[in-house]
Amino acid sequence: MPINSLNELLKVNNGNNMKLAVVVAQDAEVLEAVSEARELKIAEPILIGDEEKIKTIIADRELDLEDVEIINEKDYEKCAEIGVKSVNNGKANFIMKGLVDTSILLKEVLNKDYGLRTNSLLSHVMVYEAPSYYKLIYLTDGGMNLVPNLKEKIKIINNAVKVCKAFGKEEIKVGCLAAKEKVNPKMEATIDADKLKKVYEEGKFEEGIIVDGPMALDLAISKEAAEIKSFKSKVAGDADILLVPNIEMGNGIGKSITYFGNGKSAGVIMGAKVPVVLVSRADTHESKLYSIALGSLVSKNIF
Repeated sequence: MPINSLNELLKVNNGNNMKLAVVVAQDAEVLEAVSEARELKIAEPILIGDEEKIKTIIADRELDLEDVEIINEKDYEKCAEIGVKSVNNGKANFIMKGLVDTSILLKEVLNKDYGLRTNSLLSHVMVYEAPSYYKLIYLTDGGMNLVPNLKEKIKIINNAVKVCKAFGKEEIKVGCLAAKEKVNPKMEATIDADKLKKVYEEGKFEEGIIVDGPMALDLAISKEAAEIKSFKSKVAGDADILLVPNIEMGNGIGKSITYFGNGKSAGVIMGAKVPVVLVSRADTHESKLYSIALGSLVSKNIF
């Protein structure tokens, strides 16, 4: 059965205990989430960073992390290197950003000698539970790729499909978003969306994936809007994946769900050898926990 809520995500992951390397772990909110993930047996952490600071946070907050492995390293770049190498040597199943700049961590993830590169493209997938939508929505890419081209969008879709499949979905509907549903030669988003639909019609996506576009956001998530506008589509009003044409749209939709819609969320970077849990300092403790659970689920079911 597919996972239909983020709380279900926590329950399904209970007992996974996937090994998680936390890079520059001396962040109180991250350690809170990691501690809870451990209590739920979602992940068993390896904490990489300033040991003294990590132990101080653990003691001050009375976290259940006193007996976990801590690798003492104060240099942020070295922490990221250790984290990535711990995945390559089989010590960790996935990796999480702590108190370190995203650029530092991703530089090591993409290192040509020991990194986690694949033939795919790194892309960010956010899973949202929005009160106004009847199922989970998978938003991509509002965190990594600025203005992806057609080939990159295909890889972004495929990365998001892997997340959907980890959640147990067999039929996955992809809405390629733009400002309007008709192709306009002056709007690249509409051109690419139309081409992606043709790629789907040619059978070049795996079985069970339905891709349509261009379509505005309302058409992708509202059957009523689609009916009013006489927009016929298997995806309309029933989208699973929302593919955005640029990072601004993805970022704006995501933050709107969170701050206007009181939505819950989890996020992960796909396209590397393992999931990379990338959380914002502004993310809630709950969101960080959901993101760890997401990384754990994808690690177990996909990698």
